[in-house]
Amino acid sequence: MLNHQEDNHQHPKQSPGPGAVICDLDNVIRFYDTAPLAAQERAAGLPVGVTMEVAYAPEIDLPLLLGRITPDAWVEAIAAGLAERTGGDTELARTLGRALAGAPFRADAEVVALLRRARAHVPVVLVTNATLQLDDDLALLGLTDLADAVVSSAVEQVAKPDPAIYRIAAERAGVPADRCLFVDDRQENVDAAIALGMSGVLYREPADLRRALGPYAREAPERQRSSIDG
Repeated sequence: MLNHQEDNHQHPKQSPGPGAVICDLDNVIRFYDTAPLAAQERAAGLPVGVTMEVAYAPEIDLPLLLGRITPDAWVEAIAAGLAERTGGDTELARTLGRALAGAPFRADAEVVALLRRARAHVPVVLVTNATLQLDDDLALLGLTDLADAVVSSAVEQVAKPDPAIYRIAAERAGVPADRCLFVDDRQENVDAAIALGMSGVLYREPADLRRALGPYAREAPERQRSSIDG
């Protein structure tokens, strides 16, 4: 675990911002392009969004996010859930499941820049309900160095909004929960963080993060990393 407590202890009164930033990944930093999937749904005469509705139902999605099934098994579960909607056309259902599982993604450059600036001052920890492919995904995005630590539901086998995953994130940051700023696009996840004493931000646009970071959102010299590098 990276220890930034020394830095925070040296300047306890001079830092109006949070002691650590704990940030969600999907729909805050990473965004998926589901337009190709929507086009396939329209072509099949299905309502746009039906694949995601089935795929993200807890009984289908949670086993993937807890690392209990593979992405291929998730696609099969989606196909089974879509079978009735596709009139029993299992190949179409499977095709739609694959389109969702393989949807291209990108990182929001503005959010990435804000988090890099924040990390010049305080620890940044990503906490995300993700699959066991997360490390590969971060590498594809060029974000392996974005955070001091990454807390993944599939690795920890606990998912937001379970309080345990927030406690793990605060521990990895080396900062008490009541000094952590938590950022997420889902209200129930923000509420769970607030219940543990964290400050919470419901993310809708980069301006939400910029306001919450305050002075940390501005360009700043690279944070001294002697405590990390030894």
